[in-house]
Amino acid sequence: MKLRVPSQLPQASKAPEPAPEYARRLAARRAAALELERRERWLSNTRLLVFFAAAALAWWVFIQGTVHPAMLLPPALFFVLLVVLHDRTIRARRRAERAAALYERGIARLEARWIGGGEQGERFLSGDHLYAADLDVFGRGSLFEFLCTARTRAGEDTLAAWLCAPAAPEEVRARQAAVAELAPRLDLREELALLGDEVRAGLAPEALAHWAVTPRASFHRALRTAGAVLAASALASLGAWIAGVWNAIPLLGVLILEGALGLLARKQTAAIARGVERPCRDLALLGGLLARIESERFESEKLASLRRTLDTQGVPPSRRVTRLRLFVDLLDARRNQLFAPLAALVLWTTQITRAIEAWRAQCGAAVPQWISTVGEIEALCALAGFAYEHPEHPFPEVVEGEARFESEGLGHPLLPAERCVRNDLRLGGELRVLVVSGSNMSGKSTLLRSVGTNALLAQAGAPVCAHRLRLSPLALGASIRIQDSLETGSSRFYAEITRIRRLVEQASEGPPLLFLLDEILAGTNSHDRRIGAEAVVRGFVERGAIGLITTHDLALARIADALAPRAANVHFEDQLEEGRMSFDFHLRPGVVHKSNALALMRAVGLEV
Repeated sequence: MKLRVPSQLPQASKAPEPAPEYARRLAARRAAALELERRERWLSNTRLLVFFAAAALAWWVFIQGTVHPAMLLPPALFFVLLVVLHDRTIRARRRAERAAALYERGIARLEARWIGGGEQGERFLSGDHLYAADLDVFGRGSLFEFLCTARTRAGEDTLAAWLCAPAAPEEVRARQAAVAELAPRLDLREELALLGDEVRAGLAPEALAHWAVTPRASFHRALRTAGAVLAASALASLGAWIAGVWNAIPLLGVLILEGALGLLARKQTAAIARGVERPCRDLALLGGLLARIESERFESEKLASLRRTLDTQGVPPSRRVTRLRLFVDLLDARRNQLFAPLAALVLWTTQITRAIEAWRAQCGAAVPQWISTVGEIEALCALAGFAYEHPEHPFPEVVEGEARFESEGLGHPLLPAERCVRNDLRLGGELRVLVVSGSNMSGKSTLLRSVGTNALLAQAGAPVCAHRLRLSPLALGASIRIQDSLETGSSRFYAEITRIRRLVEQASEGPPLLFLLDEILAGTNSHDRRIGAEAVVRGFVERGAIGLITTHDLALARIADALAPRAANVHFEDQLEEGRMSFDFHLRPGVVHKSNALALMRAVGLEV
């Protein structure tokens, strides 16, 4: 079967081969880090020498009295300059080291050494999900660990959400175009990852979003007007007093009124001043990411739309964040002992906190959108990294219509290329179910996971591990890794039939279901198993679902005969060579006619 490859499928721009490009960048970042480390040591030693030289000079100035005090100014200024340069060098060295680690992880993925080295996403695991645990979406060695390069909590949350729920076809195509555009942009993805490292260290997105949208403190218009009038009056009366035009009585009267106004607004201003410091710091961290995104020109509609959502009334968020930081810096100025009297004179705290609340009224609602946009772009960058590192993986074609899953050269994306055996598989039209038989370890479960993992990648907007893939919008459900539960007192069989009931409900409600059932109803006797399995599969077919079931019980192969032509048998074979089992993992039509169970038992030393 040949699949039609539509011309509109996005193609990533030509980019350097990932392995040599990662190696080149890793060497460059390591060399930069080494050079910065040498510069850091030199600056540290120079700072120490300048300090001792300044101390000796101070002895001549203050003890001997033979040197003018102005001579201390050059070494003091030089020391301050060295402190600034030293701090910048430390930050640049750490950035280069993080960049080197980024490419080390990339090379580890290319060399299949990535397991255990990334974010595993275990917090997203849920026993209620219909396929996440069965398809190793989260956890050690999972798809999430393999894909995730996000550096913010929002990016991880977005990627996890995409892997847990299929997108609509138009959204899938929009993500595909965005991923294809981002794939060759290594500089952008590196910079976002490095900025994201800094954000991850300090950003609390939930608290920031809560602060941004919490109803703001209201300053009555009369209070605002009175504050402005009194501040202007205080400055005018002070000037008149200094100039000798008036005596101090008008100034004292204004100060009394300001004190009364300050007491009225004290509770509000104190709460605003306390509440803004952490959100402003978090926004400053986020501002670097936002500024980098703002500076990029995007061609795909998805990325361009995300970029547009950042602007508030036509103003980019980095400028909005800079304005808030200015307000907070001005608010902090009230703590300066020299400025404090003037701050009290002009009701500084009241004026600045009112400006902060006005900022929140204008921009606060946009802050959750800023965080969400950063998360989406990070998730797209994660998929783009996967696309860049696997240029042989194409984007699938997502088509409208009845349920279908048609693939050529389908493999599992987490398997190294040298171990990944690919198979062709077609479901849809008249054929709705494949009954996969075969002996233990022959590849049945891997086939189910290959189908399911590529289906969720396809509907997340990512490339797939196949030569070609064409599928319709599909809900996904699996029963592969079902376990009993001591806590709830349920057996494996009860857990399995409960999952199957939920899959039946899913097949009745949403888009067509792609079901993947491994060793279906293995927890009961052969008679009940055959009758129950046939009824379950028939129910799925009647609800418009497509899928695969696996079994090593050859009696269950009769299900395909009972449901023909809507079902068919396929199988994996094994060979016993010199007492050892071997498998080629190639899918063949028909039913397997032998089992390796006895041979495996004998191979491990059991007398059977």
